[in-house]
Amino acid sequence: MNVDLRPSTRRMIEGSPAANEACAFIEWLRTERYTDYTIDCHIRRLLLVMPRLWPGSSPPILREAALVAVMDRERHPRSRFFGFAGTRRVYTRYLRAQGRLVAEPRPASEDLIDRYDQYLIEVRGLSVSARTHHRITLRALLARVVSPRRSLQKLSRDDLERFILDRSQEVSRHTLQHEVAHLRAFLRYAHDEGLVRERLDGLDTPRTYRGELPPRALPWPSVLRLLRSIDRTSRAGWRDLCILHLIAYYGLRPSEVVALRLDSIDWEQELLHVYQSKTRSPLTLPLDARTLRLLRGYLQHGRADSTSASSMIFLRARCPYIPLERTAVSDIFRKRMREARLPDCGKHVYRLRHTFAMRLLSRGVGMKAIGDVLGHHSFYGTSAYLRLDMAMLRGVALAVPRPLGGNHA
Repeated sequence: MNVDLRPSTRRMIEGSPAANEACAFIEWLRTERYTDYTIDCHIRRLLLVMPRLWPGSSPPILREAALVAVMDRERHPRSRFFGFAGTRRVYTRYLRAQGRLVAEPRPASEDLIDRYDQYLIEVRGLSVSARTHHRITLRALLARVVSPRRSLQKLSRDDLERFILDRSQEVSRHTLQHEVAHLRAFLRYAHDEGLVRERLDGLDTPRTYRGELPPRALPWPSVLRLLRSIDRTSRAGWRDLCILHLIAYYGLRPSEVVALRLDSIDWEQELLHVYQSKTRSPLTLPLDARTLRLLRGYLQHGRADSTSASSMIFLRARCPYIPLERTAVSDIFRKRMREARLPDCGKHVYRLRHTFAMRLLSRGVGMKAIGDVLGHHSFYGTSAYLRLDMAMLRGVALAVPRPLGGNHA
């Protein structure tokens, strides 16, 4: 093995009945370009649980549910749980690649979900994102109202009301409004296909109002404290600082940040070329000298150039060095907010974007220009920030006239 393992890890392999399996797993990890330290950690965790997974020495054939059950026992402390969860995901990929993972039986409800998804494609022409939310709602409904003893044909209005009531305790009214719309669409489809006895799509939706949840911005000193607290001695620190800097100073969406490529930066003209996914339009932004220095520092010290051929700017800090997902940006924001000991660490990364918009508004930038930079579809999306400019609102407020006479009851 051309892998630098700790002496204690090598002794664990030599004394384990599953030594052959461990060596094969190490070779697979090495071909997947995992670092020696990461391989060492995965092997130690696997050898600890292997007696519970497979007592013999021959290569095991495992059920996915059994693998999850054994790995999930390691729950304390919390860092141990996350470590074993990572090993489980990697070992699952290995077993699947070897053809030694027995998948769980496919629920019958998944066939219905697939047929409905095909209907959403062919008849309604919905996007992948929209269909994903429909599938989530439908899967939750079927899990609660359909069982071996109760078919979809017996679905009643009382069942739907109980489901909506339960969901109202779990999600916000805005989310529930979308889920009720998903239910209506599915129930119309189910009635047309003869899956339910009567029309059940006449569901009341919770009321929401435009502007009841205005954008929330962070105080600018808190943003500066957040960015200054990030340690640049590690790859992850360089990367996280660049990502949060681009959102705070340029108002980019998380999806726009992770979509940046190496050729998105025009070093000579000092420009950043962004594709705004929501409006499907290109945007060119001038780069400040400080931002250019930060990006150069990240590309020199924080990006894993030697181990990845990816053209994307922002990659995982650990192996495998693949491009970041959009959802990872929110995790980065919350983690760095916690480390900076800021009170809003549980909030969404979009607060940085709202802060950027409020700074532009306070400096007298027009609403049209703000909307273009933020990539809003219409003026209504940008006008929400007007309600947050308290100084401007105080300036236009009329003084309350005083009574001319004496005191009045």
